[in-house]
Amino acid sequence: MPLAKFRPPWRPGPLRRGTDVAQSWVVLATGVLIAVAAPAAGVVAGSAVDAAAHRESASWRPVSAVVTQEPATRITVDSGTGTGGRVHTTVRWTAPDHTVRTGETTLAAGVHVGDRTTVWLDRNGALVRDPSTPTDSLAESVVAGTVVGSAAGLLFFGAERLTVRLLDRRRYAQWEKEWAEVDARWRHPQQ
Repeated sequence: MPLAKFRPPWRPGPLRRGTDVAQSWVVLATGVLIAVAAPAAGVVAGSAVDAAAHRESASWRPVSAVVTQEPATRITVDSGTGTGGRVHTTVRWTAPDHTVRTGETTLAAGVHVGDRTTVWLDRNGALVRDPSTPTDSLAESVVAGTVVGSAAGLLFFGAERLTVRLLDRRRYAQWEKEWAEVDARWRHPQQ
């Protein structure tokens, strides 16, 4: 959608056809949609993902637990120091009904057997296996917003290209018809 091809739709001209005016309006509308609606769609999508993550984590409740198994491997690396991260390990906790339960969850690296830690239970009392941190939630929101905003922009651009192609086909058909009429007049002049 180069600006060199943009002709203001309100500018009159003796050679302007209806398809030219329609194309100019389509290009203008697409530019506005890409500049305004696509980012707005991204913001709405990011906000929806963030709100869903907050609703989910709001139903969690913390419980004190004891690490019962030595963590095997680190699954992520802390970007700040490069030494932290998170590990999968087995923990034991006492449920609200006073039963002792065990389960696997993700904890900060550096925990060992016998360490006390806080784990999270969902509203049904099940252990949250991989609780997301606020940083994870923010990253998911940003990614969702970026993907949706970009997809909306590409969708608008694709629709504009398709519309221009259809207008070009119509314009070429009009030109072909008019050239056939001119050719007929030149070949068979009226006497």
